[in-house]
Amino acid sequence: MASHAAPKSLVIVGGGIQGASIAFWASKLSPSTHITVLEANDRVAPHASGKGGGFLARSWGDQTITEQLHHNSFDLHEQLAKEWGLESYRRLPVLSVGAGTRTFDKKAAFHPAWLDGAGGRVGVMGDSSDTAQVHPREFTEMAISQSGATVRLNAKVVGVETVEEEDGGGERITGVKIEGGESIECDAMVVAMGPWGPIAETWFPTINVPMEGIKSTSVVWPVREETKSEGVALFCGEDDRYGTHIEVYPRRDGTIYCCGVGGSDYIDSDDLREGRFLTSGCDPNLKRVEAATQALHQISSTYTGLIPDVSQACMRPCPPDALPIMGDVPGFKNAYLNCGHNCWGILWAPAAGKSMAELIVGGESKTCELGGFDVRRFGVNER
Repeated sequence: MASHAAPKSLVIVGGGIQGASIAFWASKLSPSTHITVLEANDRVAPHASGKGGGFLARSWGDQTITEQLHHNSFDLHEQLAKEWGLESYRRLPVLSVGAGTRTFDKKAAFHPAWLDGAGGRVGVMGDSSDTAQVHPREFTEMAISQSGATVRLNAKVVGVETVEEEDGGGERITGVKIEGGESIECDAMVVAMGPWGPIAETWFPTINVPMEGIKSTSVVWPVREETKSEGVALFCGEDDRYGTHIEVYPRRDGTIYCCGVGGSDYIDSDDLREGRFLTSGCDPNLKRVEAATQALHQISSTYTGLIPDVSQACMRPCPPDALPIMGDVPGFKNAYLNCGHNCWGILWAPAAGKSMAELIVGGESKTCELGGFDVRRFGVNER
């Protein structure tokens, strides 16, 4: 392998959980590297990294190309939660709950008292040996804090600055341009923009970043002692009455998070490339909020008469093959991509961030094999 020097200045475009994880691990691998995180919004984790459920499953990617990401990340989540003292992290069991109208018989292991309504068959999907949860916003904010990175908010990147390599080997990154005319010098940069990864095509003409953003509504219910004391996640079956397949995640603080409420919108690559919803925010579908409310009331009397405290929406970044895009940018030295992590972006963040930091700082990833996630699988364009 050719010699590879750690960058003196690294710019991370995107202040979500993936960018935060890269910042943390890069700071550990190369303490002398100055790290800047650029976030286009007025806070870090403004999208899915602040609004996701935070469900973690170690073995749910077994026998697939993402197995290393699942295993390594699950273990790192627990390690970092202990090191950082994360309040939202915990192991928890998982049940599958079929749709139906029968009163639950409560025979399944881990059946919580608050699951006392009506539905179908209840079964065990995970016994907490390899399932857990964390609030993604807490992880993201702590990772950035622990990294010591400089964070620039309301800093929308509009381009990059490069120079031609003397050996004819393409272009080399020298800076990042921010809306308003400012430039930030750097000798390495990584795009960690989730569903807005296609924007990088306008900066790096050699790459294709096909992506679909799945915009979905989620809700959070107020604290109830019943779910606070019995933390069990539920994966509910399709319920034609409400058009839902809700996923229910009681959190350690006693709130309960619910997604899988149906009615998602699909945002194509062209719209994402134009930055749709990047800074304008995603509004929830109020009809789906009502559907989620009815679906939860059906299975739990604990929430009868209650409405959600929070109704929100965010986007899941989905490449056409459902695999993340991770690695270097062809034709541009010290430019990298880390996006498109689909529904597992929160789980995969620790290992993805560590792998990318290893690549950026040392020239190769040691934590996970990244070959199958290379952007080159979508073709390379002539410059």
